[in-house]
Amino acid sequence: MFGYYLSGTWLYIVLVVPAFILALIAQAGVKSTYNKMGRIENTGGYSGAQAAAAVLRFYGITNVAIEAIDGKLSDHYDPRTNVIRLSKGVYYGKSIAAVGIACHEAGHAAQHAEGYVPIRIRNAIIPVCNIGSYAGIPLAFLGYFLSFEPLILVGLGLYSFIMIFQLGTLPVELNASKRAINVIEETGLLADGEEIKGARKMLTAAAMTYVASLAVSIANLLRYAIMFLGIGRNGRR
Repeated sequence: MFGYYLSGTWLYIVLVVPAFILALIAQAGVKSTYNKMGRIENTGGYSGAQAAAAVLRFYGITNVAIEAIDGKLSDHYDPRTNVIRLSKGVYYGKSIAAVGIACHEAGHAAQHAEGYVPIRIRNAIIPVCNIGSYAGIPLAFLGYFLSFEPLILVGLGLYSFIMIFQLGTLPVELNASKRAINVIEETGLLADGEEIKGARKMLTAAAMTYVASLAVSIANLLRYAIMFLGIGRNGRR
């Protein structure tokens, strides 16, 4: 039993801590880029709300509302209510960051309107992902202490859907950013050169947070797999 806990601690240090540090760095990168690009006003004078509306017009979407909400970097698209919710700094802001973020969220609205396949797949696994986040590891623990490997595999299989969800999120987010930049270039929301480059930096920094989240999910899954399966096969008792 002592070996189990010792192994769990070392695996956490070796696998999870570096991934967690990567996540912290990614979050810091987003905030730093947002603070920098949030101070530079776009030459067209477009607010985030106007930029999001421009993306919706570009895709011929007429049934999506745009609302201002409290918070910082709390921007998101809610497909259940067809509402793009932008933090007040983005909704009213006329910075390069505000335009980039708003267009990105409108890109998600376009994905839903078009039935973008990766987002449909990701949404389809959300129920299993929720079950896996609550029940996966408890089931694996139970299988471990009962020395019943099939239950361990079921638990880890359920838990792996967290990683699968994060993996499915990457193409969704990258595509939304690609749509944002394409519309910005096509419609002239931002001037050529430095402004578009700044928006791309903002969206790239945001994408890195999803890469980091995936890394954390993979690290945790590997840690539990080694703990429950590796030690068990080497005679934990």
